[in-house]
Amino acid sequence: MQLFRLIENILFASDAPVAFLKLCKIAHASAEEVESALSALKEEYNQERGGLVLVEHEEAYLFATNPDCADTIAQLRKEEPMGELTRPALETLSVIAYRGPVTKPEIEQIRGVNCSVSLRNLLMAGLIEETDETGGERTYSVSIDFLRHLGVSGLSHLPEYQRLHSLLVTGKSTEEPLPALKI
Repeated sequence: MQLFRLIENILFASDAPVAFLKLCKIAHASAEEVESALSALKEEYNQERGGLVLVEHEEAYLFATNPDCADTIAQLRKEEPMGELTRPALETLSVIAYRGPVTKPEIEQIRGVNCSVSLRNLLMAGLIEETDETGGERTYSVSIDFLRHLGVSGLSHLPEYQRLHSLLVTGKSTEEPLPALKI
């Protein structure tokens, strides 16, 4: 079976993101072969005309519906749309998206306020993930569901990502607000 087709089927059948190394193992293929197949899949699916997009986040992959069809898909699933996020939650989410992975003290330093409630709400909504680093400090990063919801295939596709990420990582302050993320 062609590796492209095999990986396409694995990702289509999976409800959760599939890690790169797991793809290699399941497909009995080398990292280079899987990387090549994933690149071809991205080229095939990540086009405006397609109904599906291949989402990549932290070396894990999954298929998602094209964001242009989000309203229709929500109707089909009869899911209640995600409630409105508060301004503090959106600000916290923006910091995590553009600076992440980031610790709570770093978020609070950037925002200038306590962010415990916002972090809890974002975790409950499944928009961010929390990991314990070896030093005991928890770090926060956006989840693959966040990317799927926005319909982007990676953080680098967020508005002005490169410029704002480098500003936040280097600690240079900016008076301009982060772009509004439409959640």
